[in-house]
Amino acid sequence: MKSIFFRSMALIFVVAGALAAGLAWQALRFVRTAPSTDDTQIVFEVRRGQTLRDIAVQLEKQNLITDQKKFRLYVRFKALENKVRAGEYALKRNMSPGQILKVLASGRSIEYAITISEGLNRFEIASLVEKQGIGTRDEFLKLTQDRDFISRNLGVRVPTLEGYLFPETYYVTRAAGVRGLVVQMLTKFKETFTAVPDVVETASSVALTRAEIVVLASIIEKETGAPFERPRISSVFHNRLKKGMRLQTDPTVIYGLWSKTGTWNRNISRQDLLTPSAYNTYTIRGLPPGPIANPGREALLAAVQPETSEFLFFVSRNDGTHVFSKDYQQHRAAVGDFQLNRKAREGKSWRDLKNPPKAGVKKK
Repeated sequence: MKSIFFRSMALIFVVAGALAAGLAWQALRFVRTAPSTDDTQIVFEVRRGQTLRDIAVQLEKQNLITDQKKFRLYVRFKALENKVRAGEYALKRNMSPGQILKVLASGRSIEYAITISEGLNRFEIASLVEKQGIGTRDEFLKLTQDRDFISRNLGVRVPTLEGYLFPETYYVTRAAGVRGLVVQMLTKFKETFTAVPDVVETASSVALTRAEIVVLASIIEKETGAPFERPRISSVFHNRLKKGMRLQTDPTVIYGLWSKTGTWNRNISRQDLLTPSAYNTYTIRGLPPGPIANPGREALLAAVQPETSEFLFFVSRNDGTHVFSKDYQQHRAAVGDFQLNRKAREGKSWRDLKNPPKAGVKKK
């Protein structure tokens, strides 16, 4: 009887071992086998609040795995259930379940590039953010005027983040969204601004606070399409501030209208110049109450390192560069030559300035 019992037990163990080995082989085969040879990239989204079952079912529906139950068991066996985070992931059907889990547990969501050009204001950036699908325009505008958010992330008390949204190319995930992008922009601004020296009062400059530097830099950024002109443009504004003259710069007037309506789609008029507003530097003295755009590094440096000059005026040559004058008589003559003369303006644009000369190099 004992012999029969031991033989039976041995048989049971053999069968159980074979079954276990078979199940293990099936599990290993499942983990290592891709459901297809299709190498088309699929954007797979894991949404906040989804359970492992939700994710596995979604993977099966998109033919990324063949068995959602086996996938869930595998995830739990690897103890990675809590490692799968919300985001967008680049998957392919020729990836095995093991490879798919590795991607989902990595936390490396798809990143989208967004380039913020120098001189854009926050209304323009908001539209760009919405166009790129990172978030809505309203969401961006609301966040960039959230006083608590500004205080926590910038450490400066300002009504909006205009001027502090540093122009650069950023990479942001859909999960990070608007908040993640703005935090990146502020971090880059702070890194750049720490390298900007404080203004030392000289014969051609006036002392400015850190906030005023950003305001002036934003005006400089909007006033020229020629990077090499920034220090000279800066010298004009410093000279006018020192003499107590109004800055009389069109971009500030335009921004005043942006700030009221959130949009701008027409040419500036004489009536605009005559209509008082907090930003209209034709009617107020000194700098406007805040930045009018988001300046880059070179404009920030130009604001504190102006060229030494006696210039008080400048007028566009209609190609992105300017004629600078020391007195009003010279300025009127330049206006006559380049603005009142239709032939001088015909067919020309600031966009013509494709290869501007470097600073200190004069155009022939």
